[in-house]
Amino acid sequence: MGIKEAILRFLEYCELDRNLSLKTVRMYGYYLNFFKDWFLTTQKVDDGYPVEKIDEITIRNFRLYISHTYRNPFKGDLKRQTQNYFLVALRSFFRYLIKQKFAVVPPEMIELGKQRDRNIKFLQPDELEKLFQIIDTSDLIGLRNRAILEVLFSTGLRVSELAALNREQTNTEAGEFGVIGKGGKGRVVFLSRRAKDWLNKYLQDRNDPYRPLFIRYSGPKAKEGLTDEKRRLSVRSIERMIDGYRKKAGILFRIGPHILRHSYATDLLSHGADLRSVQEMLGHKNISTTQIYTHVTNVRLREVHEKFHSGNK
Repeated sequence: MGIKEAILRFLEYCELDRNLSLKTVRMYGYYLNFFKDWFLTTQKVDDGYPVEKIDEITIRNFRLYISHTYRNPFKGDLKRQTQNYFLVALRSFFRYLIKQKFAVVPPEMIELGKQRDRNIKFLQPDELEKLFQIIDTSDLIGLRNRAILEVLFSTGLRVSELAALNREQTNTEAGEFGVIGKGGKGRVVFLSRRAKDWLNKYLQDRNDPYRPLFIRYSGPKAKEGLTDEKRRLSVRSIERMIDGYRKKAGILFRIGPHILRHSYATDLLSHGADLRSVQEMLGHKNISTTQIYTHVTNVRLREVHEKFHSGNK
């Protein structure tokens, strides 16, 4: 089977058989087609080249290319984590081909590069309050923006999950609702009393028929043919809004919606929540992902040492 056809069949398998989200399928397509274009260019072959002839040396050369040679035109050198995304896609691709009885490179031969521990940025309680208090809530846009920040910090939602919410999904009375996150994984998130209050204030002041929980108030005006999705506030708009308030609040380092997710996890762990519970609330598939919050667990380990080690008596 040619490499082009093999990639197309794999993407169809991901969408139809594995029922992966369209976003995940698109990302697999990006990584694999990037590999295909590099391979065809360097080997000077066409896209009908048999996928069985791709060997371990080829994979090794591709790893060297994305690690040492390739530069993203917008972001520069690829981080080790980003390099691993390409390798994960290749491993899944070859695993699928082996299931289809093709003699290709064994997926286990493609080892992921070891990553350094991530330095997690999060907001201290006083910085969070500065960010919340800087918002002028005298109009509907201000109420919306305050509600967005409160909901992000209360639930730990990813910004894409928050932007996709509709009014009927949320339950401010119960203070909890379900979301579908990465990989189609469902979880329950919870609204704090403060988040419920601000969300209710915003919704009570709204006088429109649109379904999205958060809508935009700039751009094309309401007219015939303006759909719910065209009215929905975009992820990029939320990112710009948060960065604008960050500057007004005098927070020196750049922040975005994901910093509020990190701050949410940090807040829970620092007040005694266990790692497993935080894993469930964040929607992490593996607890190793949640263990990036070592800045919290390390502090608690020190407290345990000071309390129980005989040398501190």
